[in-house]
Amino acid sequence: MLGNFAYCNPTKLYFGGDSLNALNAELPKYGSNVVFIYGGGSIQKNGIYDAVVEILKKNGKNIAEISGVMPNPTLAKLYEGVEIARSHQPDLLLAVGGGSVCDYAKAVSVSVNCQEDPWEKYYLRFEEPDCKTIPVGCVLTMVGTGSEMNAGAVITNQETKQKIGHVFASEEIMPKFSILNPQFTLTLPHDQMVAGIYDIFNHICEQYFSGEDDNTSDYISEGLMRSLLHASRIANQNPQDYEARSNIMWTATWALNTLISRGKTTDWMVHMLGQAVGGYTNATHGMTLSAVSLPYYRYIMPYGLAKFKRFAIHVWNVNPEGKSDRQIAQEGLKVMEGWMNELGLAMHITQLGATEDMIEGIADVTAVLEGGYKPLQREEIIRILRESL
Repeated sequence: MLGNFAYCNPTKLYFGGDSLNALNAELPKYGSNVVFIYGGGSIQKNGIYDAVVEILKKNGKNIAEISGVMPNPTLAKLYEGVEIARSHQPDLLLAVGGGSVCDYAKAVSVSVNCQEDPWEKYYLRFEEPDCKTIPVGCVLTMVGTGSEMNAGAVITNQETKQKIGHVFASEEIMPKFSILNPQFTLTLPHDQMVAGIYDIFNHICEQYFSGEDDNTSDYISEGLMRSLLHASRIANQNPQDYEARSNIMWTATWALNTLISRGKTTDWMVHMLGQAVGGYTNATHGMTLSAVSLPYYRYIMPYGLAKFKRFAIHVWNVNPEGKSDRQIAQEGLKVMEGWMNELGLAMHITQLGATEDMIEGIADVTAVLEGGYKPLQREEIIRILRESL
């Protein structure tokens, strides 16, 4: 491994079928006012809402609610939540839901006591909080984002069609605790399950496809990808398989808690492309990633050929005998495409509502990041997006 780095992750995890009971151990650490944040109402149908409220009341908490957090949390919803939280003076924000709910809670956390517009400060200028933040705890009901163990928060500005993620530098923004019960994920619709699976896979890829040194992080990434592929195929056939769903949940957390990025430059361009598509279409995040991934990877493959060859052999079990490096790498992406089709992922952005006349606008809101094998120019972004249609 080359370079220098620091690693610290303060989030405490509780995993397993009985993990919700850990709220009884965590809640006494905070004051009496809790803001309970959740999404569109599924937790009220499956009983999770009642179970959480019962535990909060048993621990003597005063509860305020922010409900209706959408899959791509909007800036307007953030402003609404900040006002609710300010009026309640919370000691803890408890997010119960998927990654979007956890992201949203972190965005509220840094905004409640902020004297500036959070969009301008955090999402346009990418500044760090200079105010008191509110502790966040998470109860996860959908896996994919890894938000339960990182400091990232993605918000969508519907007016400007910008979907922007800010990974905060401060460890204070990370959830203080997260509860991971795989049983809570078993009621997800199939398309949400597979979208989450691809989000996990792509998180690993974004960190894997960078650098050329012999890096321990890459070996960990390959193991995580192989585990995910195995569990995803089982879950795709039988979504109620607890063991497969538990392995997917655990892999999701380790895919984006920053461990496998250590010593890496990382390449987040698939996410930038996918988020730009999402800003225009409001499509499910994992599906926007799947729709742009292969055109992007095929385009940059010649610039990172050695890693794509390794990916093909170590992750997809491509037999290299008698083949050129390029043929091996191409075969790996072909096998990957087969797996994506097997899961039923979106393979084209037109499936998500994107049209040819949106391409240049999507390109204009696509952030260009360095760290990968080929920094993109605008015309290259347009080319990749057109190949994604």
